[in-house]
Amino acid sequence: MKQLYVHQFETEIGWFNLASSEKGLAIIDFPLKKSSHFGKLLKKHFGDYEIQKGGTENKKAEKQIKAYLSGKLKKFSLKIDLMGTAFQKKALMRVAQIPYGKVTTYGEIASRIGNPKGARAVGAANSHNLLPIVIPCHRVVASNGLGGYAGGLKLKKQLLQIEGITI
Repeated sequence: MKQLYVHQFETEIGWFNLASSEKGLAIIDFPLKKSSHFGKLLKKHFGDYEIQKGGTENKKAEKQIKAYLSGKLKKFSLKIDLMGTAFQKKALMRVAQIPYGKVTTYGEIASRIGNPKGARAVGAANSHNLLPIVIPCHRVVASNGLGGYAGGLKLKKQLLQIEGITI
């Protein structure tokens, strides 16, 4: 049976839940989500896996997320297990290339992946990002302002402020 490793840790912005497969980090659950949210994600994406606590990639992720939140880490170096449709993966891989301290719009991401009218689809892909912060969907904004964020706008603003960005 395939193994899934889960891990929980606390930061100044709340508790994080992580899950990693043999491929790498697969889920980062936001501190603002209800505790049942993480269980639903595990069941949906890894229902046939045996769940164990710990995991080397989860420990690396904890260390790097904490360093990022304290302003000491600008680029993550983790193995990831990216899930989603082909379009979602394409959009999120482009989002992953946005440099620390920079923002881009949903429309710019859509254009760069060959779908210039796909700004809303990029927004939808971001809302399904299971690796927020590591795949920095908080760096994607609307052409007329902040846009949305699955973790809430307060958290999006906090993450942007860590990077020296105010919108």
